[in-house]
Amino acid sequence: MSWDGTVVNDPAADALTDVFEEHRPLLTGVAYRMLGRIADAEDVVQEAWLRWSAGDRSGVLEPRAFLVRITTRLAVDRLRQIGARRESYPGPWLPEPVPTAALGAPGGPVPDTTERAVLTDTVSLAVLVVLEALSPAERAVFVLREAFGFPYAEIAAALDRSEAAVRQMAGRARRHVEDRRPRYDVDPARCREVTERFLAAAGGGDLGELLVLLAPDATLVGDSGGKSKAPLRVIEGADKVGRFLIGAAGRPPVDMEFRPVVVNGVPSILVLSAGMPDSVLQLGVVDDRISCVYILRNPDKLGALKDLPPSGNRPAPLLV
Repeated sequence: MSWDGTVVNDPAADALTDVFEEHRPLLTGVAYRMLGRIADAEDVVQEAWLRWSAGDRSGVLEPRAFLVRITTRLAVDRLRQIGARRESYPGPWLPEPVPTAALGAPGGPVPDTTERAVLTDTVSLAVLVVLEALSPAERAVFVLREAFGFPYAEIAAALDRSEAAVRQMAGRARRHVEDRRPRYDVDPARCREVTERFLAAAGGGDLGELLVLLAPDATLVGDSGGKSKAPLRVIEGADKVGRFLIGAAGRPPVDMEFRPVVVNGVPSILVLSAGMPDSVLQLGVVDDRISCVYILRNPDKLGALKDLPPSGNRPAPLLV
């Protein structure tokens, strides 16, 4: 804007913004996988924008690599800051559930089926929970390498480490995740069918049907943040999980709605009370049996789901 209040176009500033916006979905995808919360990821991306727009870019040959490097370093710093808060978190901590299309897709061609599956898998609640046990640097290496296929040299530059050190970290992180990654069934139709049977059994108080659906070693993980009712410890064993679910279901209020949605790439159930998100239910399904039940009830993590439409039978959109 000029001195007299008229708007003056600035082609250089517009180009700067266009470059950043082109890569924003990628940066958000990296930051979310690192931090597990959209608000934290958006804060990191906003800080990356400030550094991009105000910094010296004269030596930047590859904006994508430069922006990923800034975002990764900021996310590592943020993860170290919030680590202590998570240690004092009341009960289990789960990542914030994200609408599958919320992070968009980066510029360029849409990934093929294999790449799409990899991108979705690395943002699933189950994998993000496993990543919590990694150090911030190991988590960054895993996300950049496994989710987005960055070369080791670029990851080394982002973390200011040697390429050899990054390769070692990548190997450790990959082994850790592979050893602990649940092998859930990713067929959306099958997951929806099991979820519907599960809801009918829990709502109808049918413990026998629940025990048919639940694997013998099934677990239930609830996250309330101390702000809603949820178990403060992981519940283990089909019988205990089933009895807890029937007791928790009780008689639902008349204004409660169960909406099928896709979050973090997995068919899930959004529970609405008086039109507002009350909880998200996601099942880990293996061979048509439920091995894990995730229940997220922390209201601070549900705001983004308020207007999420039912998923119906549509395929899950790409989450990057």
